[in-house]
Amino acid sequence: MTRKSRRLWLVGGCMLGFSGATLLTLQAFSANIVFFMAPSQVLASPPAPGRTIRLGGMVVAGSLHEVRADGKEPSVSFSVTDGQSAVPVRYVGILPDLFREGQSVVALGAMRADGSFGAEEVLAKHDETYMPKEVAAALKKSGRWDPRFGKPPSAASWNGMTAASVRGS
Repeated sequence: MTRKSRRLWLVGGCMLGFSGATLLTLQAFSANIVFFMAPSQVLASPPAPGRTIRLGGMVVAGSLHEVRADGKEPSVSFSVTDGQSAVPVRYVGILPDLFREGQSVVALGAMRADGSFGAEEVLAKHDETYMPKEVAAALKKSGRWDPRFGKPPSAASWNGMTAASVRGS
């Protein structure tokens, strides 16, 4: 083997090793990526079962139901909407102090077999003017809000977005 061919084999082996390391790194990152989805996106193309996502939108007015069991953690259910669709959410634990119906929320969890979203963590706004950028983007995309015309609407003001209308659809 000549010196030139040995060098070529060495460079080829290094490139193969580098591409293998890159592939393993990308696979490790893809397992830890958590995507943000709006309710209409979740219903249009549901994520794989057990795939962790962030579900964001506004809490539907009148949809919050608390179930307290003695000796167990509190369990709540509510619906999250982006103005087009609503997804029922189930959460076991204590909700943040600033959690309210008609306010923006982001829930971290996965879709369940029954079509509800099982939240492991619920994040609420920190003041009356804050809205997560993903929720604002979903409202803009759905045509429910144009930032040129002022603050985003509250979920309670949307036509047809009450707990009774969500159950009927």
